[in-house]
Amino acid sequence: MTSPAPAAVLWDMDGTLVDTEPYWMAAEGPLVASFGGVWTHEQALSLVGLGLEDSARILQAAGVRMETREIIDHLTDTVSSRLRAEGAPFRPGARELLAGLRQAGIKTALVTMSMRRMAETVVSAIPFEAFDVVIAGDDAVRPKPHPDPYLQACRALGVDVAETVAIEDSPNGLRSAVASGAVALGVPLMVPLAGIGAHALWDSLDGRTVADLTDLYTSHRLGAPA
Repeated sequence: MTSPAPAAVLWDMDGTLVDTEPYWMAAEGPLVASFGGVWTHEQALSLVGLGLEDSARILQAAGVRMETREIIDHLTDTVSSRLRAEGAPFRPGARELLAGLRQAGIKTALVTMSMRRMAETVVSAIPFEAFDVVIAGDDAVRPKPHPDPYLQACRALGVDVAETVAIEDSPNGLRSAVASGAVALGVPLMVPLAGIGAHALWDSLDGRTVADLTDLYTSHRLGAPA
């Protein structure tokens, strides 16, 4: 018997689909420094996967004397400009797995806390119709680590979140995926994900296939370890 495939696969963007976390960090440091502050690597790591409004408040606490919306726009514009200039740095295996899902007829959603205009810049760099739905930071009722973005994506797709797999690279994003009820797959990049509740941790998406995701989904549904 063929294992049932998930109804949809939900993708985080920064750090999962594309390796843009260094772009965000490169934008944050000079911004804090321009107000006479110091921004450490550890502070930058604490923002990975966090909603931009929450990130802006942390930057304000570090001395950035700008309104929340100004900080969000500044960071988004800085990172988006670099993406346009240098291209989107896709993570190994991500586009190939995404293409396989599309060929298999499995629904896909992009669930990111980046602004929609930046998400559209990344999506436009994919040479096929990659996503049925995009939920961006300016769409979310509550940002990650709340479950809302993933639940919104499932409502838009018309699927039960329990019948989906969500792929995340950050603790904040993984907490969101777990809380939503999706089968949560962690693919760590900059921050360890052990102990956060992922149903499976993969070192990379490189070489991974639709069959691997289906096995993960089926194993979870049957209550077996992934």
